[in-house]
Amino acid sequence: MPTLFTKIINGEIPAYKVAEDDRFLAFLDIRPNTKGHTLCIPKEEVNKIFDLDEETYIGLMAFSRKVAKGLEKAISCKRVGMAVVGLEVPHVHVHLIPLNNMGDMNFANSVPFSEEEFEQIAKDIKANI
Repeated sequence: MPTLFTKIINGEIPAYKVAEDDRFLAFLDIRPNTKGHTLCIPKEEVNKIFDLDEETYIGLMAFSRKVAKGLEKAISCKRVGMAVVGLEVPHVHVHLIPLNNMGDMNFANSVPFSEEEFEQIAKDIKANI
């Protein structure tokens, strides 16, 4: 059964995309810790990050770095944090989270945004990648 992220890749579920190439996709988390919280995923459906083949793992890190650099330009923050937790969806994903304090990494927190705000945030990040 395809994961939620595979359904996003296949266009079955909408997402606020910020970057995409033939192997990877970045989109806004719909339950963000902070403004700009972005997920980077491989298009290949693999459950655990260390089960990725080395080329895909290195490619995902390079793709995530590129997205983080754009994110840092688009969203005011002290730095962009990265986390790989992977318990909520069985598909490898890297969280890129704009940080101003350590509490911003708390996944129990969620900041609500309207559809229009999500669209603008995605547009701003995309313009800086």
